[in-house]
Amino acid sequence: MLNVSTQELAAPAPAPVDVDQAEAALVEHYPRLVRIAYLVLPSDLGRNRRVLTAHSVAQRSLPRRRASGGEGGMPGQRRPEDAVDPGYAYVRARVLRQALDAGLPLRRRAWPRRAQLPPLLPQVWGLRLFPRAGGADELALDQRLASLSGPGRAAYVLRGLERQGDAEVRRVLAAAGVADPEAALAEADAVEAPGGTGAAGLLESPEFDPCSLQARPTDLMRRRQHGKAALAALAAAVVCGALLGLPGDGWGPDGAAAPSYARNPVSEAALDPVNLRRVAPAAWQRSERTDFSVWPARGALVGDRALLRRALAVWARPGATVQVSATPGTPPGPPMGPPQLLFAGEVDQARVVLFHDGLRAVRYAEPKDGTEGAALDFARTDGADTAASAALVVGRTHANVRYLTAPWVREVSARDLLAPSAGARPLERDAHGVTDALLSPVAPSECRAWDVLEVRDGSATRTLTDLGELAPVRLTSGPPSAPADLADAGAGARAEWARTACLLPAVRAKGVRAVNSWRFAEQELPGAAGTAGTAAWVCTRMETWRGTGGSVLAQFQAPSAKAGAVVAKAEDSPACGTREPRVLAGALWRSGDGRWWMLAAGSPQVASVTVAGGATGGVDDARLLAVEVPGKPGEQVELTGRLEDGTKITSLR
Repeated sequence: MLNVSTQELAAPAPAPVDVDQAEAALVEHYPRLVRIAYLVLPSDLGRNRRVLTAHSVAQRSLPRRRASGGEGGMPGQRRPEDAVDPGYAYVRARVLRQALDAGLPLRRRAWPRRAQLPPLLPQVWGLRLFPRAGGADELALDQRLASLSGPGRAAYVLRGLERQGDAEVRRVLAAAGVADPEAALAEADAVEAPGGTGAAGLLESPEFDPCSLQARPTDLMRRRQHGKAALAALAAAVVCGALLGLPGDGWGPDGAAAPSYARNPVSEAALDPVNLRRVAPAAWQRSERTDFSVWPARGALVGDRALLRRALAVWARPGATVQVSATPGTPPGPPMGPPQLLFAGEVDQARVVLFHDGLRAVRYAEPKDGTEGAALDFARTDGADTAASAALVVGRTHANVRYLTAPWVREVSARDLLAPSAGARPLERDAHGVTDALLSPVAPSECRAWDVLEVRDGSATRTLTDLGELAPVRLTSGPPSAPADLADAGAGARAEWARTACLLPAVRAKGVRAVNSWRFAEQELPGAAGTAGTAAWVCTRMETWRGTGGSVLAQFQAPSAKAGAVVAKAEDSPACGTREPRVLAGALWRSGDGRWWMLAAGSPQVASVTVAGGATGGVDDARLLAVEVPGKPGEQVELTGRLEDGTKITSLR
């Protein structure tokens, strides 16, 4: 005798289904129909929208008029003893069809189907709804179902939850509009129910029950902000309506004042992506200058006019939710004319656009999934030379930073300043000049590493570091009159920077353009039989883009110390710079035998050093001073120095 399952038998001819019969089936089996829709819907909708869409799909499954049961097909029996319900079969087929449509991606040229749009009903305001959490097996099954296509999930649900045979699954899928039911069954075959419980037991668990829900509030702060924005928009609409109702030109003529920004033809032209200046890729090879003005437009999105238009509009009129930052002395106003496009592309999880208007570099960034949380950064870059325009920060995520390098940069590498004996390591770039992620030294840390960027062009190697701004800072070493690139300054300069790097966070976000470290003196430390070693006196000067506001730090670097000790500092001072390349500093130091000493040193321009009380510099070198301080040191003593022409100077404090 041939053993054939009742589910494999051909179904009888379907009976007609009217609205009343379908409604009775929907009400009776509503929880099961919603569960089917929830399981077939894609998980990337999010649990809240997935729940609401499942209910909406089930509630829209009634026929609008008397329809033939053939539209949904006659259902297979869930169990051999169950009677066939044409109304349930019809509604289930409608639920499957709509759930499969909701998982299809939206296409620009195709009219969206109703199921692909957010549900009109039901709607829940102020709450997020999601099913109760299940166990590890339910979570594993949900992850496996998420990897299937919509038809594959439908086949798995029909087989596991509805307990249908393969022949009936093929008929129901074909009736629901699936083009290849065999492929859907093959996908379902590849999914094994975890934990040995069986597919039916897991699919009927509370994890997949969209009728037994938990509720949590939505983002309260964002809701409050949206409420304020809605009230402000309503008030603005009322004011604009009142102004439009006034006779003539509103409040009256403005005399010689130009129209408002949105009505100014020149300003409107600056907001049109068509008018953006785009430099040819090889223009820098023929130009007399090599700076930001000859950077070509790069990136995969340079042709995305919608993105460029949004970036220009936010630059001109940033909204209240836009995070705007500007380095000191940088005007954050709108463009004065069509700016130059440097870059437009995707970096990490954001779409980024870089502009340059001759005075400023401007970075606009928005998330890939929308414009909420957009950021706008301004950095002053006027007077940038080849070294200062070698790179810009194009992306910053967590503790990492990515740079967009100049077109003349041939190689890039990374180096840890705190490991002076270690070599540079290669750093990859993509076809548009964007580097791989590099650890940003300005991220909160214990300063155990300080990664810098080294860029090599045809003539030199520049060392750049991130200080939390759009334009990286150039690091050099040597006297102010002739500073050298740190990469070419030698092992001694790198050893000095290893003790200096951790002091740089003090000038973060201050518009620093370059930092130079200069060992202006060396001094044998006093002690028993002169065994204390040689200390270095280092002057570190931070120059800003605006020319003023520079900072100066005087360091005393003892031979055994891992980091330099700041003994004096000055703000907005010309000391240790090209205008006044001289410095005098002193420090109290305790030798190994417990005695305290007043040490002082001057730069080569200083002829002699004198401390309060009349003690002067040594015979061998009059610009160095070592005076024993009896007892416990008190207040800081007064140091003075004289230049070769007799000019008197005082020490930094």
